[in-house]
Amino acid sequence: MAEPVTPAPSYRALLAVPSLGRVLLGMQIARIAQSMVSIVVILFALQRYNSAPLAGIVAFASITPGMLVSPIAGALLDRHGRVRLIILDYAVASTSLLVVAALSFAGALPAWLLVTIVSVASLTGPLSSSGLRSLFPLLVPEPLWERVNAVDSNGWVLATVVGAPFGAVFAQVLGFEVALGIIAIGYVMAASVMIGAPDPRTDVASTGNLLRDAWLGLVYTWHNRTLRALAISLSTLNLSGGVVEIVVPVLILRRLEMSQDVVGYMFGLMGAFGVISAFACGRLRTEGRERQLILLPSVCFIGTTAILLWPAGLLPIVLCMAISGLVNGPLDIAMFTLRQRRTDPAWMGRAFTVSMNLNFSGFPIGAAIAGATVNLSVEATVAFGVLATVAAALLGYLLIPRSDEAVTGDGLPVPDGASASG
Repeated sequence: MAEPVTPAPSYRALLAVPSLGRVLLGMQIARIAQSMVSIVVILFALQRYNSAPLAGIVAFASITPGMLVSPIAGALLDRHGRVRLIILDYAVASTSLLVVAALSFAGALPAWLLVTIVSVASLTGPLSSSGLRSLFPLLVPEPLWERVNAVDSNGWVLATVVGAPFGAVFAQVLGFEVALGIIAIGYVMAASVMIGAPDPRTDVASTGNLLRDAWLGLVYTWHNRTLRALAISLSTLNLSGGVVEIVVPVLILRRLEMSQDVVGYMFGLMGAFGVISAFACGRLRTEGRERQLILLPSVCFIGTTAILLWPAGLLPIVLCMAISGLVNGPLDIAMFTLRQRRTDPAWMGRAFTVSMNLNFSGFPIGAAIAGATVNLSVEATVAFGVLATVAAALLGYLLIPRSDEAVTGDGLPVPDGASASG
């Protein structure tokens, strides 16, 4: 558990939190691997199979099955701890990548088998993504939550800065199979770092039945006004994110006829601006201002998506990615902190897992839609993304509560028959 002292908020103070550095290192290695694989598999579908629809399906399959089982994953995290399950996900990810690389090298990887392997591998994804995010408020004192949330947010954007360009370059220079093997090694390294990391336990509202615990986690999240509002608004916003994930590579590779490493550089650019934004916003005390810090970036995303309609070569893509990275920092940190403050610790594993996956659910749907429509009309696909951002901003304005509510009034009390166990 975190030290009972109340440190002055600073990034330096995070270094004094026992074993946090080890957890962050393992997280960062894994996220670089995740960033690499997300761009490599899309390029793999576009270049090796010459299919934008397959790229959309692969993006959908790499996320959606894990989302569907996220309530069960959350219940497992609450009941059995987080670190061992995080390591399990890294092991599954590494194994699946090696299988894809081996089958592709042998010429025995039809499109349906690629989608199947990616789908199966995604089932354990929530164990690491949600496990880490629900671990931070247990390890870190509350005055440092904004700082650790900034580091968390920067973990993703920094991974994009490094992972996306390197993944694209490795795929182009060394081939897709070697690139996938390198990523698999990254997951093994992340798992090795996490072995022996601390795993604080909290009182857990448990019925003793895994499926019922999972269902109650879903019910708790839906009855929590804040988590429900975030799920509705951010899932709509992420429809646009899925569109951008497919449209940008298609524009670069097909319309501009540039090489696939340029795709990596563009996503790396978004990450670079995100690093600056997240660290700057991490210094802010967000309490009472989370709603504004979520809504303003949501409005900005309308413009960053719409700019892709401008037929001016690479410049619109550069502006889209750079500004998107810049405005994503405050949104992430405010959203993370708001969720931490309005979730009962006894429900954090389940509520965070369900909430995170509901929030992100629009991304694979947007990618699948973009994959199916981008060959027909890039402009219509982008227009769909713009409409999604407009709807997301409006939904956030209408639904996100304007003030803090007590957790007991905002969510769901411990159910009858549940027991608190550490």
